[in-house]
Amino acid sequence: MISGLDRDYTGSVRGPHRIGFVFQEPVLLPWMRAVRNLEVTCDISSDTALGALEQVGLAACADLYPSQMSLGQQRRLALARAFAIKPQLLLLDEAFVSLDEKLADEMMGVFEALRSDMPVSTILVTHDMTEARRLADRIITLATDG
Repeated sequence: MISGLDRDYTGSVRGPHRIGFVFQEPVLLPWMRAVRNLEVTCDISSDTALGALEQVGLAACADLYPSQMSLGQQRRLALARAFAIKPQLLLLDEAFVSLDEKLADEMMGVFEALRSDMPVSTILVTHDMTEARRLADRIITLATDG
């Protein structure tokens, strides 16, 4: 609802217009190379896209298709896309799930560096309390009574 992707609810949601997303699965355009994934989805120049790839350590992968990239590289591309639009709000849904401990730690470091360069309000959904403690200023736990 916050993102505007689900409109089947009663009530209203007010928030910023520029929202960056990092989904649980990278959700990339498989028929486009990494640099084009950024240019098209973020409406940015090739130079800006290449700079965004460099920020996440993917400068050498600019001409690769998502299927030619590892899961970690695809997640870096998703992070680059989220930050390339200069979001007013960032939504992360299990952004570091399915990665081994070392790669998850590395990806969280990339996220921390990006957020340090561009502070942005962030909502992080995770089942990993260690991840939440590392990345969050405030933690809200949701649970069901069942």
